[in-house]
Amino acid sequence: MRTMGDTDRPSIPGQERRALRARLPYLWPRGQWEMKTRVVIAVLLMSAAKVATVAVPAVFGRAVDILDQPAGNTVLAVPLALLIGYGLLRVGQQAFAELRDFVFAKVGQRAIRRIALMVFRHLHSLALRFHLDRQTGGLSRVIERGIKGIDFLLRFMLFNILPTLLEITLVCAILWSLFGYIFSVITLITVVIYITFTLLFTEWRLKYRRAMNESDSEANTKAIDSLLNFETVKYFGNEEHEAQRYDASLQRYEFAAVKSLTTLSLLNVGQGLIIALGLTILLVLSGFRVADGTMSIGEFTAVNLYMMQLFQPLNFLGFVYREIRQSLVDMENMFGLLDIGREISDAPDAKPLTVRDGAVRFEDVSFAYDQRRPILQGLSFEVPAGHKVAIVGASGAGKSTISRLLFRFYDIDEGRISIDGQNIRDVSQASLRAAIGIVPQDTVLFNDTVFYNIQYGRPSATPSEVEDAARLAQIHDFIMSLPDGYNARVGERGLKLSGGEKQRVAIARTILKQPQILLFDEATSALDTHTEREIQKSLDDVSANRTTLVIAHRLSTVVNADEIIVLDEGRIIERGRHGDLLTQGGAYAALWERQQAAARRGEDDAVDGDVRIDLGAPAPAK
Repeated sequence: MRTMGDTDRPSIPGQERRALRARLPYLWPRGQWEMKTRVVIAVLLMSAAKVATVAVPAVFGRAVDILDQPAGNTVLAVPLALLIGYGLLRVGQQAFAELRDFVFAKVGQRAIRRIALMVFRHLHSLALRFHLDRQTGGLSRVIERGIKGIDFLLRFMLFNILPTLLEITLVCAILWSLFGYIFSVITLITVVIYITFTLLFTEWRLKYRRAMNESDSEANTKAIDSLLNFETVKYFGNEEHEAQRYDASLQRYEFAAVKSLTTLSLLNVGQGLIIALGLTILLVLSGFRVADGTMSIGEFTAVNLYMMQLFQPLNFLGFVYREIRQSLVDMENMFGLLDIGREISDAPDAKPLTVRDGAVRFEDVSFAYDQRRPILQGLSFEVPAGHKVAIVGASGAGKSTISRLLFRFYDIDEGRISIDGQNIRDVSQASLRAAIGIVPQDTVLFNDTVFYNIQYGRPSATPSEVEDAARLAQIHDFIMSLPDGYNARVGERGLKLSGGEKQRVAIARTILKQPQILLFDEATSALDTHTEREIQKSLDDVSANRTTLVIAHRLSTVVNADEIIVLDEGRIIERGRHGDLLTQGGAYAALWERQQAAARRGEDDAVDGDVRIDLGAPAPAK
């Protein structure tokens, strides 16, 4: 199984060839005859464009020979026809190439769309463990460069490299047939030396391009991470610190980019020298033949045109080869994401979860993120249908892990979790998660409208259903007070809304989902006391007559639970109703007393503040 770090290493040529072969089916998709027809037509148009290209020098040279004859021997219609034909061939070169791109555009974009969608779906199918370890900035760059690599490869491999090879073959054959094998051999040797030099030099230069990409990904990751945590940066006044970290990555990029650009100049000089040498040898040889009368001026011109025309696409060979190699690396990096195992997969015979009553049962469940540090140890409890069970305990006791296991973000190490007697490992993940609604502690909203964020609970819901859910969550009036109402945008991660407003949006979203089982994961722990009471009332209304599991830090929110379970280091140390647990005088009672004392101190501070404000206020006017 590959990890995220694997995607940043350069691929070896064998891997690149395998990657290329694996992607060819996207150019020849099974059962899509329209796409296949377009590929065939594009290849025919490409061939026609190259035939027109190699015919241009021959036609032009013939016209020059006729025009070079004495005026009395020149028949006007013949060079006129050749010159018109020359013009038509030049137009044909471009016309066939543009038609080729016109026909092939849909094939290329369809392939890119299918591959991008496949990678996107796979990323969403990966386990939570992968997404906790990933770096969003670096991952987005891997996907972005991979998609661009596919686009470049489709266009240049098919319509630059292959046509150029075809043109070299045709030119060598024409020179052999018209002027003898020596012209063909010199041309071929020049092309081989040119290509060999270009490929070897470009291969050497690739290390600088790879260094540029690594620095680019690193800089992008740091920039996105810093901007996502904008408030934290401001709180600690670390703008300059962040700028220096970003600049360190940019400095490495600058060094690699300078090396890449300067070595490119050396490559261009070497290519120009080889072209000039080969062209000079052929022109000298042609000049001697013109002098001894075995070659005409028109044929001399044709040789020059053939060489100039042949080396014109080869001028881009270094760039094309480098980009193709880099595109293959980028594609391999992106497709490497597909090699990352899902970790959590549906069983081959998984059936949809059938929820009758919604009873949830944990039976002797043990789990650890890292086997060296157990989180849950032999945990057993039940949430009967229509009941509310609360789980409390100190931080690190394993409370939130229970919610992740219930949603099957992780698979347990031992034991069994069931809903209405059905092991959650035997049912489909989609049906399991459809049956459970959650209001989390940290509600992260999409950077879209309030309407979209509520409707996300059930994308098929109508506007009236969205508004009804907002009313039940007691946030409809607030939304209507906004200038844009339900079309108001909530900002990145919902930062334009307060904590209580975001929680109400989360409640409305869960109401709209209409789940049979509810999970409140410390849904009010980050709120002030007044907002907590309002939110708690909404949660009580939503959970009425539903199976509800509450994971709580503030004990005041669970006093009405049918059962309270106290966790400590992954084990149940106490369980019972609120009054019974207080009577026992154990860990729950001690935690309750501490929280009540803290609440009283908070109220006393508030009263003292009010008194001080009153004393410092001016006397009322009489």
